[in-house]
Amino acid sequence: MKRLIVLFVLVTITAVRGAGAEPAHLRLYAAEGEFEDVKLFVEDAIISQGLTIDFRGHVGQMLERTRAAVGGSKIYKRAEFFLFCSAVISRATMEADPSNISFCPYNIFYYELETEPGKIHVGYRRPAIVGSEASKKSLAAVDDLLDKIVREATE
Repeated sequence: MKRLIVLFVLVTITAVRGAGAEPAHLRLYAAEGEFEDVKLFVEDAIISQGLTIDFRGHVGQMLERTRAAVGGSKIYKRAEFFLFCSAVISRATMEADPSNISFCPYNIFYYELETEPGKIHVGYRRPAIVGSEASKKSLAAVDDLLDKIVREATE
């Protein structure tokens, strides 16, 4: 009987996720327009928070470059990401718990699917809200900052 209940719960969770519920590990928004324009909106939203972009990744180019060698289909028209950190917020997270270094740098990604031209998806990995109350509070601030940036870029 217990196995049947566990199976039912797993099937229900899978059905809910499959029905379009947002996964807990990320936030994803979309904007209509040109890829380069949305990319610039994301960059501007990061900079408007007083932050500096440390790295620009081109994951779509890497996938395309390696596609012939590993097989697979073309997924993205373009796909990139920005890595950056906030000295103030990151310091608070690491002072609360030194292992919170694992949440830095922050990653905001943006991509255009081959199958949805003109729709640019923008999102980020959500930090796990874990640890002491101070840690949870500081990690929630990271989530709030990233959400603010992505919302600003996609509005």
